[in-house]
Amino acid sequence: MSNFQTWMQSVQHQMETALADVLPDAALAPARLHAAMRYAVLGGGKRVRPLLVHAAGELAGASRQRLDRIGCAVELIHAYSLVHDDLPCMDDDVLRRGKPTVHVEYDEATALLVGDALQTLAFQVLADTPLADSPGTQLGMLTLLAQASGSRGMAGGQAIDLAAVGQQLSREELEFMHIHKTGALIRASVLLGAQAGEPLPAGELERLDHYAKLVGLLFQVVDDILDTEADTATLGKTAGKDADNDKPTYVSLLGLGEAKQLAEDMLAEARETLAPMGDRSARLEALADYIVHRAF
Repeated sequence: MSNFQTWMQSVQHQMETALADVLPDAALAPARLHAAMRYAVLGGGKRVRPLLVHAAGELAGASRQRLDRIGCAVELIHAYSLVHDDLPCMDDDVLRRGKPTVHVEYDEATALLVGDALQTLAFQVLADTPLADSPGTQLGMLTLLAQASGSRGMAGGQAIDLAAVGQQLSREELEFMHIHKTGALIRASVLLGAQAGEPLPAGELERLDHYAKLVGLLFQVVDDILDTEADTATLGKTAGKDADNDKPTYVSLLGLGEAKQLAEDMLAEARETLAPMGDRSARLEALADYIVHRAF
């Protein structure tokens, strides 16, 4: 097993333990809500965002304890977004990570509350422990996560996505949508990890920011490709859902071959962006490669 795979599995295992610790115990009242929160978060997912937190944070010399907390915060935001996206009023899906979605396993009202509770827990996790060398830096980290999650980030991107059903967007419009819907939280993951360690030179922070923006779009391009090529059992969610719902995607806009070439071109640019940082950025480079070439 390669060094990167060993590291990735170690972080994924750490994150499962850390998430289990920060989530309320299912025995605590209200027990049904807490059980549903744990159902939504634990036992599935690639933990790509916490992996990016750890890779960027290690580059800046941050401690694993800090990075675990930050990884939990971004993963809780991500999990809340999935619970809400799957609701009948949004994408109306019945399968997520190979098991029934929260509103199917529980009910719609519980799913709505699960998303609300996971979102607020994310900010509690990011605020209640020192995670940076100064209170001002940590306050900025809270602001960054809030912006990445709100109307100028993920929630806004979802609004644009819902409004785009049945329309043919230009590539620029499609990128604008996904920079917000998918890219904002991925970008925040990299920057939050970097801010938990020693201050980095401005040039390196700019490179990390550009890398993060590329990886955010990369993730969505590959997601669109997999939605076309992979089956439901492989994906762990309903395959072909975007096409069935007449949503604009990189595949519908560019075609499958050109979408795959776009992913490879963006991967090359991400590598080029990291190159001046040498071996210190090896895990970030490997993560970009993993995102492009993942099978599910």
